[in-house]
Amino acid sequence: MKGNPTNPEEPEKAYARNQVSEVWPLEKFSKHIADHNGVYSRGTVKGVISDMCECLVEQLLNGNKIQLGELGSFVISISSEGAESIDKFTSKNIKAVNILFAPGTDFENLINYAEFNPVASRVAQAATLKAEKAGESVVDLDAAKNK
Repeated sequence: MKGNPTNPEEPEKAYARNQVSEVWPLEKFSKHIADHNGVYSRGTVKGVISDMCECLVEQLLNGNKIQLGELGSFVISISSEGAESIDKFTSKNIKAVNILFAPGTDFENLINYAEFNPVASRVAQAATLKAEKAGESVVDLDAAKNK
């Protein structure tokens, strides 16, 4: 039972909540992918990624949290409507099951790796391209922005 933080006067209600059964590190998850349908059933990089996605969904729905090393971790979250009691809570109260991704330390904030360069606006780029295609050497940006 859980209260409504935006309206504390409301009575507590029953909500769905994900429970993690097991945390799978990268090594265990990789072995599962390899063993799942034989060693990389599709045999290509695209196939391996596809197998990984299928296995990720499978294991998340089995209640496992998947840790992919420095990339980060995946777990599910459940959105539900509250019920008056636990006895009145059913699967019909569940409205969504979503995948949450928590980036690893290398991916938390890329500001230290990013470079920012000023570029022309999309309107200016489109006007320049249009002028070049028409053989014009001058672009009227004010006219392009007022379209």
